[in-house]
Amino acid sequence: MAQDELPVTVVMPTYNEAANLPGMAEAVLGLPLDGLHLKVVDDSSPDGTGRIAEELAAEYNSGGRRRMSVLHRTEKDGLGRAYTAGMSAALAEGAAYVVQMDADGSHPVEAVPRMLEAALASGAGLVVGSRYVEGGSLDERWGAHRVLLSRFANRYARAVLGTEIQDITAGFNLWSAATLRDVDLSSLDSAGYSFQVELKYKAVRAGHTAVEIPIRFAERTEGASKMTLRTQLESAVVPLRLRLKRQ
Repeated sequence: MAQDELPVTVVMPTYNEAANLPGMAEAVLGLPLDGLHLKVVDDSSPDGTGRIAEELAAEYNSGGRRRMSVLHRTEKDGLGRAYTAGMSAALAEGAAYVVQMDADGSHPVEAVPRMLEAALASGAGLVVGSRYVEGGSLDERWGAHRVLLSRFANRYARAVLGTEIQDITAGFNLWSAATLRDVDLSSLDSAGYSFQVELKYKAVRAGHTAVEIPIRFAERTEGASKMTLRTQLESAVVPLRLRLKRQ
């Protein structure tokens, strides 16, 4: 099967992303990958994101191909839980590769074909869109405090876990179906952003190879960040818990 025909599902969790979703759907489904599918996982957004997602799905599926689907969740219980639900559904529907992508425009959509190419060329089970390898960067509009906090969180998790992945906290990742099945998504404990760390760590511990490609992480185009104090605390605790379980 040609690269552009492989079944690849982009899983995109949403909560109050009504302003961003139409443009994101257009960008994702405009990629030169015939086997691409967009799965939106909406946590009952009060701004109507779920309704907009359904309208977009009806539009993009009108040609007879199922290019977009929407998974509605009744509660907002964390990014990790949303990803687990969406990725599990993608695997059940036959995806060969699954991409994690934010709905706020911070991840460069155009990098997806390059990530898929890297996975196929290397045989890696994980390709990380990395801010912290050579050529990677953060948006210039990020303040010094945010940059320092992001770098510290990443270095902290790497130091505690002893991982060689340069951007262990990255949220823009491409996974092979085999890797996700081997890790067993239902076994993951993290509910919030630390899901990103736990899943990568367990995949590498299970023997799967990770490669990183540089990306520019942009500032969100619309809406507000979903980062909370509880999420930050979980991000500090999870690496320690994973390290202790290893011993």
